[in-house]
Amino acid sequence: MAGLKALWVAVLLLVVHEASSQLNVCGRARLNTKIVGGVDAAPGTWPWQASLQGFFGHFCGGSLINNQWVLTAAHCFLTNDTTGLTVFLGRQDQAGSNPNEVSLTVSRIVCHPDYSASTNDNDICLLQLSSAVNFTDYIAPVCLAAPNSTFNSGIINWVTGWGTTSFGGSAADILQEVDVPIVGNRECACSYGRITNNMICAGLSAGGKDSCQGDSGGPLVGKQGVQWVQSGVVSFGQGCALPNFPGVYARVSEYQAWINGIITTNQPGFVDFRSAGINSDATFNCGDPPSGPVTASPAPPPLTCGSAPMNTRDSRELVQSAGVWPWIASLQVNGTHMCGGTLVTADAVLSDASCFTMYPNASYWTVELGRRNLNGPNSFNMTLGVKSITLSNLTGDNIAVLMLSSAPRLSDYIQPICLDQGMGSFLNNTDCWMAGWGMGQGGAQETLQEFNTTVVGCSNTSSSDYICTEALTVRQGDAGGPLMCKSGNSWTQVAGLPNVMGNSSMVRSERAADQSMFISTTRFAGFLRETLGSLPSPANVTTTTAPTTTTTTAAPTTSHASDARFSMSYLLLLSSIYLFSALV
Repeated sequence: MAGLKALWVAVLLLVVHEASSQLNVCGRARLNTKIVGGVDAAPGTWPWQASLQGFFGHFCGGSLINNQWVLTAAHCFLTNDTTGLTVFLGRQDQAGSNPNEVSLTVSRIVCHPDYSASTNDNDICLLQLSSAVNFTDYIAPVCLAAPNSTFNSGIINWVTGWGTTSFGGSAADILQEVDVPIVGNRECACSYGRITNNMICAGLSAGGKDSCQGDSGGPLVGKQGVQWVQSGVVSFGQGCALPNFPGVYARVSEYQAWINGIITTNQPGFVDFRSAGINSDATFNCGDPPSGPVTASPAPPPLTCGSAPMNTRDSRELVQSAGVWPWIASLQVNGTHMCGGTLVTADAVLSDASCFTMYPNASYWTVELGRRNLNGPNSFNMTLGVKSITLSNLTGDNIAVLMLSSAPRLSDYIQPICLDQGMGSFLNNTDCWMAGWGMGQGGAQETLQEFNTTVVGCSNTSSSDYICTEALTVRQGDAGGPLMCKSGNSWTQVAGLPNVMGNSSMVRSERAADQSMFISTTRFAGFLRETLGSLPSPANVTTTTAPTTTTTTAAPTTSHASDARFSMSYLLLLSSIYLFSALV
């Protein structure tokens, strides 16, 4: 018994030593003297920062939490395959030399079993390194927030990474740092609709400071005494640094039990982080209606469609000014244009179903309205999340309806287009247009392109499901955009542009040499009525002018759909894998 007791004492001392030694080393950054925010982080400032790299380079961040495990985001990984995955520690510059870095492969990927791509809940993952790393001034673990830690609204935290420095912009070479205040979950939910207890938010109400694409999985940290404590893991957000849309992070303090269930030896150091003062978020509300008698408000004018006040149709091929096609939408994944679309109701966008084969979840997508240039200045654009994606289910080609997280503010630059439901009279020789951001077009700013055509009789079919025009060239990136004709004072979408990368019958042998054939929107009339209900009336059948503002400008209340913040290189990797598998 004495020997057994001595053994248990030795084991207990070993466990205590491991736990205390981890707490003694974690969260200490000897080279970090930061007091106020900067841009480039100095070497060694954030020694736990990890760069996760695949075949195409950096795609996500992470944080070292002991000598063999890295904490990151679950949305960074679609599979548990570690092939080609490398973790860089002690790295400062993605383009230059890094004398203080080490690189290690990964032996295991363990993501939270309850991670939901649709709600972004439990967006947390652990990577086991293939070998242990030695700690230095440039490589050290961060402490983790223990359960019941408090991060009151306004407490300054820091987020770091090599992500893009603007939404859809270029990735940074030098590790970036930015200080952001915590935003309480009640206030954060006013913008996003549903923020769970497993999330924590941070950002300025005025915007301007945030994590962005490529920062996913990286750490959000706050300092307590001499230790830096990780409060969050970069998860998602609406665009980047937008007013009233703080970044959303996985709340680390909710996961000690899960993390310690995976890492059973040399467990990370968990620190009870405490904020001083009263948490103002406890009584925050999104704006209750005023007390007292309710006064009737004037009924808003009915929503109309097809109005384009800025469209004089004096230009050809290159859209010369904003607002010419105010319903055109850019559908984006990770800040990259994937397909076109059109605003068709106050809060719904129409596109081509094939655009969503690779990324079927709404949380991957954002919608840009009022945009003229994919690159460069846009004075009237709005970025919106996607709440849901509904596909039609007919034989052959199909369309998609995207319900937005909130309704955009309508203006001369953002308006819905009418949909042809068989009521128009688009006879032969009717003047029509297509518009889109086809790949390789529009110069350095990738300006929206437009092309004029006319309706002609279809030489290969007499079905009313099709509409034919003089020959048009539809390029990759145009898919989901409109073929549109004017009826009276209103513009009507008579068909959608096909996906030239797919197997669309609209671009197969049915196309004659001198004409293009498109599936008419009338074919989907039943699906559109079922999905959208009533559609707006054309502007020319009402005496009410198109509104410049609407009553639908309130913050969204049900949005879970925002951009996951992994980098474009990872998007390219996934695309390559998908295309390779399709070819095989």
